[in-house]
Amino acid sequence: MTKRIITISREFGSGGRFIGEEVAKKLGVAYYDKDIIGQIAEQSGLSPEYIQENTELSPKKGLFSYAFSGRDITGKSVEDMVYEAQRKVIREIAEKESCVIIGRNADFILRDRDDVLNVFIHGNMPEKVQRICKLYNVTEADAVKMINDTDKRRGTNYNFYTEQKWGMAGNYTLSLNSSMLGYDMCQKIIMACAKI
Repeated sequence: MTKRIITISREFGSGGRFIGEEVAKKLGVAYYDKDIIGQIAEQSGLSPEYIQENTELSPKKGLFSYAFSGRDITGKSVEDMVYEAQRKVIREIAEKESCVIIGRNADFILRDRDDVLNVFIHGNMPEKVQRICKLYNVTEADAVKMINDTDKRRGTNYNFYTEQKWGMAGNYTLSLNSSMLGYDMCQKIIMACAKI
């Protein structure tokens, strides 16, 4: 297989992270998810805890507050500096090796490369709620709240930094419904497309 980078964006509870991890294992390529946090922290000089909270999710305030919060005299916020560090790390990883990268706007950051397969994994609410209840041991009401909150924050971050709409099929090579296809079929489709 020639060098191939697979980016996976996903709705919370859709199993996108699990699907990505399995694809990386089966293809024998590197897998990047939360392990990118240490590299971003090193680049930005900020703590890994801060990076974990702010690299993929917007602050809980909303887009208007996000756009105007805490900017220095150059107009950059701490979130902007984190995003720049994240962008640099993701580009370095893509230069280095075939891999699967989960989230963090990697689809947009690597949009100019022709060796990237961008995937969006979404699912139906009942299946996502069931998965979150099981994974986090929460009630259905709490699971719905977690899904809505996480997806809203991911969307705000993505929309702000990419000037595109998060989850819009036109931004991705593949858009797969894990509730309809199942995790195994999603993996097979991604792997088949990665080998083209």
